[in-house]
Amino acid sequence: MAGDADDPIYYVISDLHIGGDEQLEDVEFLDELLEFLERLEATDENAELIVNGDAFGLWEFTEIEGPAKFDVLIETYPELFERLRKTGESVPITLLPGNHDHELAAHEEYVERFAEYNVHVVQEQSFTRPVGDRTIHFEHGHQRDPNNRIEDWGNPYATPLGYYYNTHVVSRAGHMSERGRYNWLKDVQAVTPTERMPVWLLSKYFYREMNPLLRYALVPFLLLFNISALLAVLAGLDLVGVWSMPAEQTEAFLAQFGAAGAAAWFLLVINVAVAGLLLLVGIPIQLLRRDVRKTIDRFGVFETELTVEPNKPYEAAATEVFEERPETAVFCYGHTHRPTLRELEGRLLVNTGTWLKRLHRRDGIIGLLPPVFYPSYQLCAVRIAAEPEGVAVEYEEVEKPSPSPEELTLTERLLTLGRAPDPELPDGAVVEDGRETASVSTPETAD
Repeated sequence: MAGDADDPIYYVISDLHIGGDEQLEDVEFLDELLEFLERLEATDENAELIVNGDAFGLWEFTEIEGPAKFDVLIETYPELFERLRKTGESVPITLLPGNHDHELAAHEEYVERFAEYNVHVVQEQSFTRPVGDRTIHFEHGHQRDPNNRIEDWGNPYATPLGYYYNTHVVSRAGHMSERGRYNWLKDVQAVTPTERMPVWLLSKYFYREMNPLLRYALVPFLLLFNISALLAVLAGLDLVGVWSMPAEQTEAFLAQFGAAGAAAWFLLVINVAVAGLLLLVGIPIQLLRRDVRKTIDRFGVFETELTVEPNKPYEAAATEVFEERPETAVFCYGHTHRPTLRELEGRLLVNTGTWLKRLHRRDGIIGLLPPVFYPSYQLCAVRIAAEPEGVAVEYEEVEKPSPSPEELTLTERLLTLGRAPDPELPDGAVVEDGRETASVSTPETAD
């Protein structure tokens, strides 16, 4: 498979989620997207831009319906649509609907109106493109997710579980975000998987919305909880005569430090007392909770498949495609917001990531402090082309400054000192010509 100048080169992006109610209309990467489109327009390659689903957050519009949302998009982002028009004059732009913009597949008017801006809307769930002697399979990936699978594709009234989550939770966050101490609630759409949302809300309440005096009063107790719980157990053993606790020696040692030592001793005593009470109440409650959960699992009362394993559904789908169409070299999808590249049966499974902010969970090292969700960006375009050695896939990073330090409180920054995420995009890979083999190197990235 020798690539030549006439072979098409594909640039693939996905999951931009542009648009939504009120605060959700803010696109933090708009400048970078405009620059990317401008650079693509200037290329001398035989290129095609493929937007692999969820370009627009149509689910997040709750006050208007149908193609009227297009008018709002035009009014809100005139620079973007003008840039799409100009880029599309020299580089074909193909837009595949995802679950958040499924309406694009439900109304012919969208096809006609996007065509005015040189954007071709494919009203299917997947399509293929040739690459040398092989092909690429493109799909957004929502059909592998039970929460967002749309059984009746193209039906404007199709409403999977994810639709209700976005219209009732994400859109509501867009209305309410500005009321916070910092405009953070709109980032709910960056919380993946959605099962993390309760923990994320608890984290943001504690670090952002809680009265600072109350938070600073709680931090020492929560930091020392593990130590206090251990001391409470030792104190209990002391009471029953199993072990003698050196309380007097500890108090005498701290007394050497004057008022600071006395305050530390007082805090430690209070912590131990509270931790002891929590242990007395918490242990039986935890045992009861585990027993109830086992009973519920046994009867399958709440078996709703809310949690989607991030890789296995796509590995199974790709395996099926590779078996049905052996000429397929790459299975390319989005949806999960996790840039991923891996070898599968000699071919490549590629996830195009997201242009939204990514939130990386950092649990506390000690104590019971809520986890910190550290923000970062991983803007990228996946380049797929026929090269002399085979089908080559590589990630091209679109540089963007790190999120503002104001997004994290001082407490969050201190607790993540030295643990800030530094996510890397996957390395490139090649499906070699004439053999079903792939050489893949993918760095592990923590969330």
